[in-house]
Amino acid sequence: MSKLSEDFLWGGAAAANQLEGGWNEGGKGVSVADVMTAATHGLERRITQGIEENVYYPSHQASDFYTRYKEDIQLFHEMGFKCFRTSIAWTRIFPNGDETDPNEEGMQFYDDLFDTCLAYGIQPVVTISHFEMPYHLVTEYGGWRNRKLIDFYLNFCEAVYTRYRTKVNYWMTFNEINMIVRKPWKPGGIQWNDGENKLQTMYQAAHYMLIASAKAVKLGKEINPDFMIGGMFLHPTSYAATCNPDDVLAQVKKLQQAYFFLDVHVRGKYPRSYYRFLKQHQLEIETAPEDELILREGTVDYIGFSYYSSSVVMANPTDQDKSEGNEISGYKNPLLPASEWGWQIDPVGLRITLNWLYDKYQIPLFIVENGLGAVDTLEEDGAVHDPYRIDYLRQHVSEMKKAILEDGVEVIGYTPWGCIDLVSAGTGEMKKRYGLIYVDKDNDGKGSLKRVKKDSFYWYKECIKSQGKII
Repeated sequence: MSKLSEDFLWGGAAAANQLEGGWNEGGKGVSVADVMTAATHGLERRITQGIEENVYYPSHQASDFYTRYKEDIQLFHEMGFKCFRTSIAWTRIFPNGDETDPNEEGMQFYDDLFDTCLAYGIQPVVTISHFEMPYHLVTEYGGWRNRKLIDFYLNFCEAVYTRYRTKVNYWMTFNEINMIVRKPWKPGGIQWNDGENKLQTMYQAAHYMLIASAKAVKLGKEINPDFMIGGMFLHPTSYAATCNPDDVLAQVKKLQQAYFFLDVHVRGKYPRSYYRFLKQHQLEIETAPEDELILREGTVDYIGFSYYSSSVVMANPTDQDKSEGNEISGYKNPLLPASEWGWQIDPVGLRITLNWLYDKYQIPLFIVENGLGAVDTLEEDGAVHDPYRIDYLRQHVSEMKKAILEDGVEVIGYTPWGCIDLVSAGTGEMKKRYGLIYVDKDNDGKGSLKRVKKDSFYWYKECIKSQGKII
């Protein structure tokens, strides 16, 4: 066999806060993404206290998908998408997050969006919370450091599950849930107080989010037993720097520390290594008596994950250069090339990751993010030539196929990030482009927003048409 099954979900991925724009239209409230500026001169994106005047916020217009979604979905259809992974902006449904009743105008927008997808035979794959929680929940409740957010989140889940129960089958509870213990602002709305124990706060918030996820899975199954509800995980693929057992052990420990999220998602309980970690760092996580049962009853149907690059782990770090990546710390692998942003390109690492995850958990996997950020040039003749992106995607699809056809890994689908140019989550830039469709807009927010098919658009179209045979 050289091609994948007919029911394999080829598609593309995006997130509301990076694509939609329309930040204050249709009754939408302010999200945590809406108060993030673009990064300048290599510095971190600044988080402002509310919306400041004369400040450029990339998410406010983003790629203007809010008004152009019909045009964009038609282009997705032309590529042959079987699915489109996106998110529902929490603040379109509950502008402040703590309301009782949803905002009808926001609900109708997603009705229209999903109807458009379905009219073209494209299944929506929906992340419920993707780095766009209401800013009001930060200022009034402290973000996910507060257990009260579980109820607000579940109210959001109930509203969208119920409204779209016949339109959306594939759901994910949180985007890259393990980001809460890495960069807690975007997933958790957490800013630090003076003297706060950061590790304690992050792991407490992680527990609340895992409880919320489990309750959301159970709730979704009650509303529609046919729902496929997964978790979504940033996979920190890494290798030991040498065959020194100390380096190998350091790499094992790094994965253990990350995998506790998946252990809870899939097995419904924390692993022993998690409790050892808490003890080692003198962390005491507040739990409720019912939490153990909640986790056990809310296990996921599949694992969605992001994979872009890999890194190296060493027991005794040297002056070796740090490796850049999707919010992942590590060291550079001298055997691998890197992108313009320093992310190491490792297609075989995707096959390794698929094998690790499937061997460990034995449930279906879904590659919901994979792609190359690069500077693309719009030529005078209107073309965008991106052979580097085609090469990246070709190699990763090839390794995915080997994992499925040769190794026996069960993979639901593949949705490269992002199918259309959008705002970079890490930097707020537009010039760091991932899309197969070019959007005419620069880092200062200037441009016509015209859509242009890149060479990778046509490559992916043939890949999908041949079920991955022609790559």
